[in-house]
Amino acid sequence: MELEVKTLDGAVAGTVALSDEIFGLDPRADILQRVVRWQLAKRQAGTHKTLTRTEITKTGKKMYRQKGTGGARHGNKAAPQFRGGGKAFGPVVRSHEHDLPKKVRALGLKLALSAKAKGANIFVLDEAIAADPKTKALKTKLAALGLTNALIIDGANPQDQFRLAARAIPQIDVLPVQGINVYDILRRDTLVLTKAAVSALEERFK
Repeated sequence: MELEVKTLDGAVAGTVALSDEIFGLDPRADILQRVVRWQLAKRQAGTHKTLTRTEITKTGKKMYRQKGTGGARHGNKAAPQFRGGGKAFGPVVRSHEHDLPKKVRALGLKLALSAKAKGANIFVLDEAIAADPKTKALKTKLAALGLTNALIIDGANPQDQFRLAARAIPQIDVLPVQGINVYDILRRDTLVLTKAAVSALEERFK
């Protein structure tokens, strides 16, 4: 698959060949769902917590006599059925993380890239370089290229001026190539790869 390479000013800067082994696979929703679920579970805080009856400060004295009242038999006021009592079987602090084989993760990334390529939602940029960290100027250039909702993947070290200019633009994300992931690819309409990112991805999956 060959795509045009463009500059930020909209000029054509040649073409680049994308490997069919990375960008030409048939998308599989089941693999993509597994990888996205794994990613989101991994970053879920898991800090939800309720107090159990052993953690509630209530009197343990029997509230009234056992027999003769006509009511139910009750003791400790920290029991779950009372207002202010402990929660029975409530959530506890825990990790939501689960395992996913490395081969499935790698396949998921290839499938996400292929899905963007199949939908003609991949854009190849010559370089992601800004002369000044000016958000307005960069936003105008990206809008002229039709990039209003995009994930921009650069080489290992994105230029600071470009990154600073882009971070205030809504629905535009900039990541180094080592940070590329399925969730971020799928949540944006267009995937923008620099020539350095394309080379790094092909080297990674060689």
